[in-house]
Amino acid sequence: MVAVTVLGMDLTATTADLAAAATEVARLLPTRVLDPVLAGLVLRAGGTGVELAGSDRERAVRLHRPATTHTDGEVLVPAKPFADTLRSLDDPQVRLVVEGSRLAIRTTTARFALPLLDLDTHPGVPGLPPKAGEIPSEVLAAALVPVASATSKDDVLPIFTGIRMTGTDRHVELIATDRYRMAYATVPWTPEGSLNVLAPAALMADVSRLPQHTVVTIHADEDRIALSWPGGSVSTALLAAPFPDDRARTLLEAVIDSTVVVEADALAGAVRRATPYSGPHGSVTLHVEDSELRVRGSDPQTGESEESVKATTEGNRVTKTFQARYLADALKAFSGRRVELRIQDGLRSTVLTAPPADDGIELKYLVVPLRTVV
Repeated sequence: MVAVTVLGMDLTATTADLAAAATEVARLLPTRVLDPVLAGLVLRAGGTGVELAGSDRERAVRLHRPATTHTDGEVLVPAKPFADTLRSLDDPQVRLVVEGSRLAIRTTTARFALPLLDLDTHPGVPGLPPKAGEIPSEVLAAALVPVASATSKDDVLPIFTGIRMTGTDRHVELIATDRYRMAYATVPWTPEGSLNVLAPAALMADVSRLPQHTVVTIHADEDRIALSWPGGSVSTALLAAPFPDDRARTLLEAVIDSTVVVEADALAGAVRRATPYSGPHGSVTLHVEDSELRVRGSDPQTGESEESVKATTEGNRVTKTFQARYLADALKAFSGRRVELRIQDGLRSTVLTAPPADDGIELKYLVVPLRTVV
């Protein structure tokens, strides 16, 4: 029988705060693992409150919450049962106290007890890499979410599941592609060090869950990237594959055949309504006309659709066919704004862009047209 190292711990905290933090840590940890220690949550109580932390050797998260500590201590408990129990409680306050080989969760009318895991066998939660710079949380989220949408969800080629992040004196450049579309954004920041990484998009997109109206510090070294803010941090191992920076950047230099300026939401609505008629390939066709853009869908089984959207057009009348979902994702990134479509000849990418937003973010989104069969 394996002996479990137990350090006494006793604290009282607000139930809702503790439940939210425990849920967030549990969400980032694996649920099906051979070693249950990797699905464990580390609770560390001290004079400043309680820290909830976890790591599966690749990802790591630390959250700090206020608490009244009666006895300092540190324990490891199963993350999901702990979070589920806290979420089910109605009492505003909860007490956590070590009782032998269990952690008791106490309210005024109930007691629950979870087995303690062996803290000595936990891989530990890595510290933060050196600081690279600072960005307001809402600004970083506004850039990361659309850029992450251009990444691949297929892990067979990890290079296309990442976001390339490069820091300059004034901006952070973000770029991602899945070979059929690409997103590029620049975000103003306050640099404190170097930043040149390929970060997993899935975890970086979680930045949208960060507290609003706070400042996020980016930390990075050759192995890890981390985001920290008052009360918490999250980090992950970097992707090792080289990213084709030079090739990707050349795609941004559009040789324009036709330019269309249109309300992004109006065009997105037309694409959405055409999607049920997009056929087996899920494609919609854009026809550039004088002062309008015609959106068409055609399917031998379901029928066809055609809708006109007012636009400002310049250049040649052209026709391009796109994957409806890729075009919809691109337009979503410009929601509430007028977007410019820079359409190139042949099968070269169409570039969607707009003037920099009030927050200083500049975004470009590329979508590759489909080859049409005559």
